[in-house]
Amino acid sequence: MSGFVGYVDKRIKSGDSVIGEMTDLISHRGPDGGGRYVEDGAALGFRRLSVIDLDTGDQPIENEGGDKVLVFDGTVYNFKELRAELEKAGHAFKTNADSEVVLHGYEEYGADVLNKLRGLFAFVIWDKRAQKLFGARDIFGGKPFYYYFRENTLIFGSEIKSFLPHPGFFKELNESRIPDYLSFEYIPDKETFFKDVFKLLGGEYIAFENGRLSISRYFDFEYCIDETKTLDEWADLTGETFKSSVAAHKLSDVEVGCFLSSGVDSSYTAHELAEAQNLKTFSVGYDEEKYSELRYAREFAAKEGIQNYAVKISADDFFGAAPDVQYHLDEPLPNPSAIPLYFLSQKASEYVKVVLSGEGADELFGGYNFYKEPLDYERYMRLPQFIRSAASAVASKLPPFHGRRFLVRGKYTIEERFIRNNYVFDCSERDRYLAKNMPSENPSFYTKPHFDKVKGLGDVTKMQFADINTWLLYDILLKADKMSMASGVELRAPFLDREMLRVALRIPERHRISREKTKLALRAAALRRLPEKNANMRKLGFPVPLNDWLKQKRYYDMVLEKFTGAVAEKFFNVPEIVRLLNDHRDGKSSNMKKIWSLYSFIIWYEEYFVKR
Repeated sequence: MSGFVGYVDKRIKSGDSVIGEMTDLISHRGPDGGGRYVEDGAALGFRRLSVIDLDTGDQPIENEGGDKVLVFDGTVYNFKELRAELEKAGHAFKTNADSEVVLHGYEEYGADVLNKLRGLFAFVIWDKRAQKLFGARDIFGGKPFYYYFRENTLIFGSEIKSFLPHPGFFKELNESRIPDYLSFEYIPDKETFFKDVFKLLGGEYIAFENGRLSISRYFDFEYCIDETKTLDEWADLTGETFKSSVAAHKLSDVEVGCFLSSGVDSSYTAHELAEAQNLKTFSVGYDEEKYSELRYAREFAAKEGIQNYAVKISADDFFGAAPDVQYHLDEPLPNPSAIPLYFLSQKASEYVKVVLSGEGADELFGGYNFYKEPLDYERYMRLPQFIRSAASAVASKLPPFHGRRFLVRGKYTIEERFIRNNYVFDCSERDRYLAKNMPSENPSFYTKPHFDKVKGLGDVTKMQFADINTWLLYDILLKADKMSMASGVELRAPFLDREMLRVALRIPERHRISREKTKLALRAAALRRLPEKNANMRKLGFPVPLNDWLKQKRYYDMVLEKFTGAVAEKFFNVPEIVRLLNDHRDGKSSNMKKIWSLYSFIIWYEEYFVKR
């Protein structure tokens, strides 16, 4: 686990210090050391977190002939099997690191090596002789990969901040994407908030040769529903596969810990890992008990006989860390759970270098409560569209009553309703809160292609597929990587595994979700290993007392200062966003998500365009 940077720029000579400055900006990702490869016109930089092959696993790594060099971030869990295969084919290894398998695998198989790798990764290989670059990102997008291409200069790396010292990088705000951010909390495609900086998406690879850049897809998620198995059979298969996945994900030459909340995903992960070692777990909470999961985590740890280390966050801690968190994220991300994850990773870094976590279980196995909605609408959607539209029109004009929301939303298709589950600001609200008119696409423009790919499948499946390709990629995994690596901790997610995916994409909807319960097959598997209380614990989702804190004068004033400052005046309608804040404080409406989205953008902009 580590971070990498690099460039292909014929204007820069090998003696230039640029790659060193770029690498220094991601030193938090690899506190155990670094390395670089430099030639005229091309360079690779690397920061190392020593986890596998502590003695000889330094990077960049060159092949036997010295004509190819690699920098790699992540872990390949099946590298020992692949190494044996490559040694039979005649490849000689100089290290015991998983990363070297990728280099020789590329020599042997070319881009096809990507479909042999089981792991979360991003990497670049520079072919010195051919003057060609090849790089890739894992199928889920668990490890970040950014690139900048302008005026025949290619810059790439694990974090955008590393681009700042490069003389060919022009730092410009991609202002036109602010409306999309206000709706989604992120930019829902390859673009970033820096002009000409793009994300390589999960399941893609990049090639650069003779000034030509190409992006290709090597993997797509594809459901293949198997209706023949019972719930018990799916629980058996899910449980067996997860046990195997945890065993693979504990691959390490250093101690492996585990994040532990109150939910089934982290509890199940901790239980499976604890069977193999004396386990340390890490939990986060608050003085405000109704938001804190610490009691549940400690109870479970005590029952399991495992160690638990907890950190409590105050409001002062939360607001004080917000600028650092936005800096480490590279782009504004207003998910409040990023901040407790930042502190949780700091605590874990005091004891271990590697942690397992429960990310991905909800998207793959059907864990979000709003996945139940299609079941509630199943019979209603059989009514003609004109009846549902009429009922929606009438209900929308009436005072609030039980069932009003159901009727108002009932005129929409699943694609339209799904977006309205996830909006922060809808289109009309975006126009009201922006300082100037910014033409932009309707959010459905970005989500419709995902729904179209699974058009013939059930509504729950459509929602999950869209989440895997948007929310999981652009929010959950970004947050997980950046917050853990900010403290030099490697986060591994055993639910996000090729073998787990093969199971999840075959489970019928009726064994994923019901009106009463989420993640049916996964919970049934967990119930065979965990106490019933933990296997069926309702989802809390990293709760944060932010809603309450924003009503307290100290924190209200902090936000108000930003909402009336120069950055806010530049981008937003100040009287309207202040009204939004005041209405929340006065209890007229609950505006936490909207307020935090605006506030996060402002402090992120200050970090990258005011302070730097």
